[in-house]
Amino acid sequence: MAGPRFSLGFQRMFPFIGYHHILMILIAIAVVLLSLLLAGCSSSSPTIPNIFLISLYYQSYPPVFNTAQVDPGVTTAIANIVGQAQLEVRVGYFGICINPDGGSFLCSNNASALASQVSVDQDPLNLIWVASTFKDNIVFPYLIIVGIILAFFTFIILATFPGWHEEITEHGSEQDVKPFPSRPVSQVALALIFVASVFVLVSVLWQHTASVAASTIAQDLGNGSVRSGVGSTALVLGWFGFGLLIVVTIGLLIIILSIKLIDELVDEG
Repeated sequence: MAGPRFSLGFQRMFPFIGYHHILMILIAIAVVLLSLLLAGCSSSSPTIPNIFLISLYYQSYPPVFNTAQVDPGVTTAIANIVGQAQLEVRVGYFGICINPDGGSFLCSNNASALASQVSVDQDPLNLIWVASTFKDNIVFPYLIIVGIILAFFTFIILATFPGWHEEITEHGSEQDVKPFPSRPVSQVALALIFVASVFVLVSVLWQHTASVAASTIAQDLGNGSVRSGVGSTALVLGWFGFGLLIVVTIGLLIIILSIKLIDELVDEG
């Protein structure tokens, strides 16, 4: 009996879910995704170190030779300096994670504290310092933070939109009605979510471009001894968050255009 009752209750509730409720759900998901992106490498929790912008690690591999290299033999000197080091460094917006020996990650927002935990043989090329420089001088998280705040304000505004409710008609019967939201309020919500989308777009593009550039340069400098990579999870979180905000922007634009169209039809009538 519990199953049919739940199904019946859900069927009664579903018609009362408004169009703006769906937009609110999309905003909530986007805020969660972007918050996870910002939280990457901020703690040693099992999944947080896997959310990173770039990764630098020692690994021996055949060096790449090119006619533009003035001293191709420098790769041998670098390999001798690196030795048996296997440290990996991952960089997030507000933290750095290191894995000195293939075990668990140690994360902190203080690069000096992390550097004190490893020996010279574990990080002979100062990858921790390189990662810290990238985080402090290139990574800029504040556009995403502003975007999250603006999206939250949009969520609050959408929560004020009128929903379905029952009214008594002149004949004494009950009728479900849903008033249209205020047009000025809808325009304010549209402006906020549009600006939030632009801020997130700029930040994600910045993140993507800077990460790819820094990763490529670091690997070329450590040719034959240092590998690097861009965090795919961070890219997915950033672009999916932006995509959801764009969907909400389009949804609010549809609401405003629908209200305008209905107003024009009423005036003509």
